[in-house]
Amino acid sequence: MKNGHIKEPIQKKWIWIVLALITLGIVPWYFPAAATEPYILGFPLWAFISTVFSIILCGYLSWLCVNEWNIVEDQEEADKAKGDKG
Repeated sequence: MKNGHIKEPIQKKWIWIVLALITLGIVPWYFPAAATEPYILGFPLWAFISTVFSIILCGYLSWLCVNEWNIVEDQEEADKAKGDKG
């Protein structure tokens, strides 16, 4: 945070829209009752798609934490560490 720019993802609407879409993909509400017949790698189709969307959600949240979330606490801890050394 050398430039002093603080980013918090709660203020960005696109993050919430993508999160809602991924969450809707995880819940198999859009499959008909007979969707248990097709199997992929031993899982019913709905379970396989739900698992894929869960992995996508984990990746998306990890990406958000690494790239989109710079808060004041990081800068405060860095300043505190400088104060302890000097």
